[in-house]
Amino acid sequence: MCRNIRPLFNYQPASSPADIEAAALQYVRKVSGFRKPAARNQPAFERAICEVAQATARLLESLETSAPPRNREAEIAKARARNAARFPPSRAIASK
Repeated sequence: MCRNIRPLFNYQPASSPADIEAAALQYVRKVSGFRKPAARNQPAFERAICEVAQATARLLESLETSAPPRNREAEIAKARARNAARFPPSRAIASK
């Protein structure tokens, strides 16, 4: 899975249409292999993004859980802490 696609389900506040669209864009980029398609492929690219976003929105609306909603800011803080532990700041190499 593309690392830029984040879980969208069970957050408070709920994922916005912009979040869903961004995930759809990343998915279509990954599957197509294009960051930016050629002009002749642009309509198909945009149509795929729209269709994936619609399917994602339908999926999120139909999912159910008994788990309490997650807090987006708290999840971001946890991810930053994991990254800081995983990738500690590098020391500058002293020049001679």
